[in-house]
Amino acid sequence: MNDSTLQSIAPDLVPANYLSVANNARTNRDKQIRILLEKKLPGHGWDNATIEYFVNELALMDSNNFLNRCGVGEREGRVVCELVQRRHYNFAHGIGRSGNLTDAQPKAAGSTILNNLTNALILDLIREAGIGSCRKALLVPMATGMAVMLTLLALKAERPQSRYVLWSRIDQQSCFKSIQSSGLIPVVIDTVPVEERDDTVLGTDLGAFRDKITELGASNVCCVLSTTSCFAPRTCDNIIELAKLCQESDIPHVVNNAYGLQSTYLTHQLEQANKHGRVDAFIQSTDKNLLVPVGGAIVAAFDREIVEHVSKLYPGRASSSQSLDVLMTLLSLGKTGYKNLVVERKELHQNLLKRMIAIAEKFGESVISGRNPISIALTLKSFGSDQQMIGSMLHRRGVSGCRVVTGTEEKSIAGVKFKAWGSHRDLETVPYLTASAALGMSRKEIDGFIDKLDQVLDERRVKAQ
Repeated sequence: MNDSTLQSIAPDLVPANYLSVANNARTNRDKQIRILLEKKLPGHGWDNATIEYFVNELALMDSNNFLNRCGVGEREGRVVCELVQRRHYNFAHGIGRSGNLTDAQPKAAGSTILNNLTNALILDLIREAGIGSCRKALLVPMATGMAVMLTLLALKAERPQSRYVLWSRIDQQSCFKSIQSSGLIPVVIDTVPVEERDDTVLGTDLGAFRDKITELGASNVCCVLSTTSCFAPRTCDNIIELAKLCQESDIPHVVNNAYGLQSTYLTHQLEQANKHGRVDAFIQSTDKNLLVPVGGAIVAAFDREIVEHVSKLYPGRASSSQSLDVLMTLLSLGKTGYKNLVVERKELHQNLLKRMIAIAEKFGESVISGRNPISIALTLKSFGSDQQMIGSMLHRRGVSGCRVVTGTEEKSIAGVKFKAWGSHRDLETVPYLTASAALGMSRKEIDGFIDKLDQVLDERRVKAQ
């Protein structure tokens, strides 16, 4: 109800002084919304009632919720199942139009506000996270690999003569598939051992990148695709030096920042890479960084142009589910809530690292972490043929996300063979398992994992004797 409606309430329905108190509460909520519409993330999270009040007001602005609606088109936002209606808060028109993800819809003013406001809040969050030079962010309703593919297609349209993507190898299938799906040719650059914090980890072979650019010709290279967040013992690519190389060679540079937004170290690397060289776009997952269901990614850049090209490449309208999930999550957290999650994650990473070091010492193994701010590797070199069994035993005990890499497995993706799959290079490596302290993890999960890991390693060691 607006002010004019409240003023028309008869005194016999409610005493004027009671009405005044209630109206003040409503006015305070409306003030929060007015501030939000300035496209800045709230300092503190909203309560659920205010979030739903705002979302419902937006939904009522879409034509499928008009009281006088008379739809005669082929797509009128009709939803037959009431459960589905409630799940989507009566949003049914999606976002964007046939030619652009960010175009306004004449039938859906509320959905248009939802989409554009969510993108603005994401940009504000990215800047708060440490990437202050970021100029534009776009939430796309597809996971990270598909978002990388869409970005590569946008770059390919600008460099039609180019054929190759120079990719710093990371053994994750969607990264490689995103290149092939874009119609470009992946050129795999194996990682090499580098020293970080008294650990030997796997990092960027800068010399190989430089040599390959000379061999292929800079004009034939669509872009360099690097990675920040990754599984140990691989470390963040040297994106600062790669950015310098791309600037020197006039080659675009795309960074797969899948779960890097939650790390202040990785966001700092991105900011510095842009300061000292060239970064055309960086892509991150919404489920990993914003704790929403899988299905969205954020394409962000230091120049608006590439993001606008990506937006225009998307064919047709898109689901608004991701925008709604992200908007409601950001409003519930606010800047303070998100910062607290990031600080807590960093502290839990140190706790996990400390406790995995203790496990390693007990079983005569070692921990490999380097500067990887999220993932930790524990060697399994003394467990022989039981290495893979350790992973399955942990899984049966409810441990998810723990990877065991033997260094002997081969993988074929679209006809391309990768030796020592999981090792991020062709040469065999020491077997290991990984564990990550990702955003939203709890101390209880660390306690449970360490107890179960200790039990499993004890069991395998006893059977081996």
